[in-house]
Amino acid sequence: MVTLKELKAPLSEQGARALRAGELVSLSGELLTARDEAHLRAVRMLRTGEGLPFRLEGMAIYHCGPIVRRDGDWRVIAAGPTTSARMDRLAPELIRLGRPRLIIGKGGMSAEVLEAMREVGCAYLAFPGGAAVVAAEALPEVIDVHWEDLGMPEAVWHLRAEGLGPMVVAMDAHGRSLFKEVEEGVAKRSALL
Repeated sequence: MVTLKELKAPLSEQGARALRAGELVSLSGELLTARDEAHLRAVRMLRTGEGLPFRLEGMAIYHCGPIVRRDGDWRVIAAGPTTSARMDRLAPELIRLGRPRLIIGKGGMSAEVLEAMREVGCAYLAFPGGAAVVAAEALPEVIDVHWEDLGMPEAVWHLRAEGLGPMVVAMDAHGRSLFKEVEEGVAKRSALL
């Protein structure tokens, strides 16, 4: 039987470093969505010492452009992951300056991101693509929204999660990446052909 580890965010550095590649996890607590434009704005602000309008340290960043509807209160309708590699250029600096403890997305990230995760104590959780409605059901509350001027998918949505998952710890704070291991395995098999 596979054990599902339950995480609570915000998460400490120690909590992030306790995660190991290959573990299955679910997440409850707080998370922030952030895509390309939010990464760019946050890095620019952090570089100049300008404070962000939200807490980043200890948080989970979900690479997601949710569909959100306002029926009195905001409600998440769909929240599937976007391809994380799109954030490869800015993520190492964002991780080093902002110190989030979890990144959630699909498809993995670069060796440079993995190194920043190792330095800071951060892990990458792979969420299955095609499960946008399932994810939305695990995000019952919009706590706040920041940078609405970027548009709905690029704004930073501060959400409460209840059992978001299951997700796989695909890159850990010890420098292990399941994505890299699969690539290496494929290369070895291809070399034998």
